[in-house]
Amino acid sequence: MKLLKLLYLLPAILLSGCSGYLDKSPENTVAESTVDYTDMSNLYEPVSGVYAKIRTDAAHWVIWGTTVIRDDDVAIGKTGDQTYLDAIDQKYGYDASFWGLNTAWNNYYGVIEVANGALESLDNYAANMTSSTDKANYLSYCGEVRFLRAYAYYRLIQLFGPVTILRSNDQSNMARSKVDSVYNYALEDLKYASENLPKLRPNEMVHTGAVTAYTAEMLMAKIYLNRGNYSKVQSLTQDIIDSNKFSLYSDYYELFKIPGKLCDESLFEYQATDFGNGSGDVVNFDSWFPFQGPINSGTISGWGFITPTKDFINWAIARGETVRANTTFLYTGQHTPSGDWIDAATGNNPTCYNGKAYLPSSELTSGRTDYGCNNNIRVFRYAEVLLMNAEAKIRNGVNSDDMINLVRERAKMPDLENATVNDVLNERRMELGMEWGERFNDLVRTGQAVAVLGSLGYTTDKQYYGIPNAAIDLSPELVNDPQ
Repeated sequence: MKLLKLLYLLPAILLSGCSGYLDKSPENTVAESTVDYTDMSNLYEPVSGVYAKIRTDAAHWVIWGTTVIRDDDVAIGKTGDQTYLDAIDQKYGYDASFWGLNTAWNNYYGVIEVANGALESLDNYAANMTSSTDKANYLSYCGEVRFLRAYAYYRLIQLFGPVTILRSNDQSNMARSKVDSVYNYALEDLKYASENLPKLRPNEMVHTGAVTAYTAEMLMAKIYLNRGNYSKVQSLTQDIIDSNKFSLYSDYYELFKIPGKLCDESLFEYQATDFGNGSGDVVNFDSWFPFQGPINSGTISGWGFITPTKDFINWAIARGETVRANTTFLYTGQHTPSGDWIDAATGNNPTCYNGKAYLPSSELTSGRTDYGCNNNIRVFRYAEVLLMNAEAKIRNGVNSDDMINLVRERAKMPDLENATVNDVLNERRMELGMEWGERFNDLVRTGQAVAVLGSLGYTTDKQYYGIPNAAIDLSPELVNDPQ
């Protein structure tokens, strides 16, 4: 039931104002009389509403596509269907009229709106609190919401750079702020979260899978990594490591499948469930898994998008990758390690798909046939904490071989001695391959993007997508220089 509340509940106060950010409609428009703010048994409902918004909106398949296809390792896969994505892939043909960019803009701001509304609701509950337990829960629940709000800003910056800080849902001025200002706003939320959330793993939380103080520290470290503040990165990641709460899941292949859901490596996942039943209610995502499924006959099939490039596959094989290659690359014309047959590619269809989105038929609940059904989306993992720590230490003049080699040993790769920053970046490329646009972000933040991606059409003005035309139509001040 704790997991059900986290996944499923949307309190009434958060279900109004569905039109979202661009209509400038405040989320909290339901009369307060409809919610009993003296009933502390419902205190978590505003929080669960934000998680539900993340699951329904932030996991939209087109947002995933726009996030991951801007580097040299990930391709669109199936072509001729999504022409706007085709233009982006390996060509950097950005078009602000693309509906997918508007969806990303609206959906992440939808998360922020619901988070703003949830914090107001929690404050209304707080005004009626008398017990110390309720007050402690209030602080912790506000920490969860603030993390999720900061996370939405992080993703908005990743896509659009300088964006609007929506401090309240009835805000009329939608002018953008500089990237550093948005990061600072997010860091305020994350500091609060790190100080008020339990120092636990997500799988130890009362509401299973909820974010924790360590999740907040990891996102803080990612922001400071982008800023080049390696002292902060080292101290934040070291705190997570020294907690001894986290460990690498032993089986990299199963890490991304049902056995790896909310394992001790997980710091943040979008959650789904079919409640263990072969039919009936299911809590799922907006085609995130089917979008990446292979063009195939039978249960293990999908739309045919998001594939590793041949250059990435060749690079991985040349460096001796086996464990991670067998997980990341889902080849056609052969059986998977789990025994599913993937039809040989025909015509211009891809010959390899994203194996991290693959869920074997043997792991589907009996009666379920949707590709990836009942699996979670992995967002933040302890492996990246180790690699951020390794990079920060090297840049700070400290040997980090123990950190990078922990990651390599699981992958059955030989240990490194006196690892360099470039070693860590290569390790990130493989370990985090096909995940969340990390390769593109690494190339940009290290100043390598033009050298690596320039021949494909990348220029420095392609770091961010343009603000969607539909957003500008509703808020013309978005065209102004950020303040």
